[in-house]
Amino acid sequence: MSQSKPVLPQNDNVAHALAGAGGGVLSMALTYPLITLSTRAQVESKRAETAFLAAVKHIIAREGVSGLYSGLSSALFGISVTNFVYYYWYEWTRAFFETAAAKAGRASKKLTTVESMMAGALAGSATVILTNPIWVVNTRMTARKSSDSDEEEGGELLPGGGGAAKKEKRSRPLSTIGTLLSLLRTEGPQALFAGVVPALVLVINPILQYTLFEQMKNTLEKKRRVTPTVAFFLGALGKLFATSVTYPYITVKSQMHVAKPGVKKEGVFEAINRVIQEEGYAGLYKGIGPKVTQSVLTAACLFAFKDVLYEHSVRLRSSMAKKALAA
Repeated sequence: MSQSKPVLPQNDNVAHALAGAGGGVLSMALTYPLITLSTRAQVESKRAETAFLAAVKHIIAREGVSGLYSGLSSALFGISVTNFVYYYWYEWTRAFFETAAAKAGRASKKLTTVESMMAGALAGSATVILTNPIWVVNTRMTARKSSDSDEEEGGELLPGGGGAAKKEKRSRPLSTIGTLLSLLRTEGPQALFAGVVPALVLVINPILQYTLFEQMKNTLEKKRRVTPTVAFFLGALGKLFATSVTYPYITVKSQMHVAKPGVKKEGVFEAINRVIQEEGYAGLYKGIGPKVTQSVLTAACLFAFKDVLYEHSVRLRSSMAKKALAA
């Protein structure tokens, strides 16, 4: 019996991690066009003023419907890894606090607000360091097609066939691996960690989100069962608050991901000041409409999917363990 006890938390952590990864993939696939619109608004000066429907029509006209899904493959890979790492460490930390609470004789094993924030900080920091390179590549891919289109539009205005010349020079879109190799070749490995500082600051986003979610969930569980539908709305509220508070850092992080080589590297506060000087405070909130919509829908769907996927993950792992023992 004593040998089997450590196995349960481990299985539980992995099941939560698998459920989080699966929920993240499903949620992002459903909302990815909103990520494309938001990312392009963040990294392009003045284009944030484009109305939502006008931006959609512009992308479809220039690139087809596939333009709304530029970089989708790297994003799905990124969100699966990100959520797996995050939920694994979050559940590991949760189990640690719950065990400590039981040993201390605390009446409730539910995480306190401070414990929820500490769990989110540990999980978020580990996730940022491990997955930042994936999101640098994804941002480059998402923003690249737009810059290609702008170059083509600018080229067509040049006299003497300049537009045709620019069209010939346009490179074919690179795959995820091609973008990664090009990045390493032209800018070096350090480019994969561009924007890691604002990303670490943005750990406060999931801290706010999950702390609010956990506390609302704990309160509701005293009165009723938290169904996937209820989890959907709790997740939406948590993400709406977190994204609204941290959005300026999201904008700065995206701009750092696409910074050109040779340009002087900026610190977080330098980048924020530059945006304010060039575009005013509104520049820090470029693309916030589609981003908040996407973030809220993704988080809401994730929380709704996660519990269902968690149950299936536990059953699958139990079935595999029984088959392994039988063999």
